Amino acid sequence: MSAERHYFPGNNTPLGFFSYYNNILGQREANRIICIKGGPGTGKSTFMKKTAEYFAAQNEDIDYLHCSADADSIDGIVFRNMRTALIDGTSPHTTDPVTPGAVDKIINLGEFWDEEAITVNKNKIIDLNEETSRWYRIAYNYLNAAKSVYRSLEEIYNRAACDSEIYKLIANIIGTEYNSMEISLRPGKRKKFFASAITGDGVVNYINTLLKGMERIYMISSPVGYSNSSFMEIITEGAIYRGIDVEAYYCSMCPEEKTEHILIPQLKTAFITVNSYHDIEPWEISSYDEEEKEIILVDMNDYMNVLELKKNENLIETLEEEYEILINKGIKNLALAFKTHLKVEELYIPNMNFVKITALRERLQEELGNITI
Repeated sequence: MSAERHYFPGNNTPLGFFSYYNNILGQREANRIICIKGGPGTGKSTFMKKTAEYFAAQNEDIDYLHCSADADSIDGIVFRNMRTALIDGTSPHTTDPVTPGAVDKIINLGEFWDEEAITVNKNKIIDLNEETSRWYRIAYNYLNAAKSVYRSLEEIYNRAACDSEIYKLIANIIGTEYNSMEISLRPGKRKKFFASAITGDGVVNYINTLLKGMERIYMISSPVGYSNSSFMEIITEGAIYRGIDVEAYYCSMCPEEKTEHILIPQLKTAFITVNSYHDIEPWEISSYDEEEKEIILVDMNDYMNVLELKKNENLIETLEEEYEILINKGIKNLALAFKTHLKVEELYIPNMNFVKITALRERLQEELGNITI
């Protein structure tokens, strides 16, 4: 049976669209990377979904890389056993061949459109694209404002944190997880993605799909704004120094610096952040697959100065309310951006030859099926 996982290689953040697409599949580890080009409405997502369906029926393990503009749409597929990826190579996550022919291949769905018919709508397409960009700029301004509030919450919680006790906790975990493992001359690798994304439909979270196959899961409960970054970074570095690969899933608010979740596949161990935006219960994790799981609960509130939190109780409540308001305004404008983008797609769809695209996909499926695992 095919095992599938879901996550986001890019995200809507206070910094604008933020991409970790270069982490999808390395040149040396890949058999094939297919860069799919083409405009909006040319069927890139459907092309990848149909290809995934074909290989899922053959029990291939598949990662579905979702689009942060529309979580129902796919921006990439990774066939894990075949070490092959299909990637949407268009803006805002433009991807071009690095090792053309030997690893990378381009498929251009623009070859199957009626250029003359599309050109008739030139000005309308340009106007709609400019409107879409405007909605995105407004959305990112709201997210940037939300980050300022987030930083204020972070400052309060960091001041309340009992660092010495937290480092004792980390030391105990490292002793348990990395017991007797020596430092390796060949360090492990860190891949970076997002388990959740801020979309026009709200915050969409796929962390549950990533926990399949994990046998031990640390659920780290912490308030929104508290940074588990030091905790996660020490655990991550501990694995990397011992030659163990890590998957790190980053925070939408701080996409460059704050790790929210860690997966260590070799140890079948995961560390996940739990809060109101990543709301998951232990019983839910146990129901994801048939494998027995050991769930370890860690409440970071137990490692904070209660008096410090009490002193700032009203301020925390106010900041949390302001943060949610700003996030929701950002989400509203992301929805408007996507709604406008759909109007662009509607101008392309009638002018595509999807019969020929289907034939191309079937040829690609046959080609990929001949890859030796």
